[in-house]
Amino acid sequence: MAKSAEAFRTISEAAEELDVPQHVLRHWEEVFGQVRPMRRAGGRRYYRPLDLDLLRGIRVLLYEQRYTTKGVQKIFKDEGVKYVSELGRRAAAGEPTDIRPVLEDDDDPPAQPQTLELGATEAQKAACLPPELRRSLTSLLARLETVQDALDQASLALEAIETEQD
Repeated sequence: MAKSAEAFRTISEAAEELDVPQHVLRHWEEVFGQVRPMRRAGGRRYYRPLDLDLLRGIRVLLYEQRYTTKGVQKIFKDEGVKYVSELGRRAAAGEPTDIRPVLEDDDDPPAQPQTLELGATEAQKAACLPPELRRSLTSLLARLETVQDALDQASLALEAIETEQD
């Protein structure tokens, strides 16, 4: 029986689903600080559906779009975690994931810098934000993700305690 889409995955299940070896997932966890699977006692990793979307996005950037590790880190810095996760969701749904910027003709230079395309409305909204506000929002998002991780850990601890009491 297959797991539901919302179920957590072990590293072996995640590696199989993403078609990459387990050591690659561990490496991505080291190289990309945004990849933070939950860990239970003994250090065993559990990947949430959001983690899998993020990993799929990284896989698209590295394997399909042929970005380097530094290139993917720059995309994380410039576009954020949600952007890369959205790439992963699109890949899982079989939607196009081509994000290379569209080059204009030399005769017509663009009026403003080109952004990476992904659901144009999101990219357009992000491009309209002043850099200070974008940095503040990115910082807030990172803090919220940290809080979410803490809540997930607490939830697992409570489940473990309830299991022991039964």
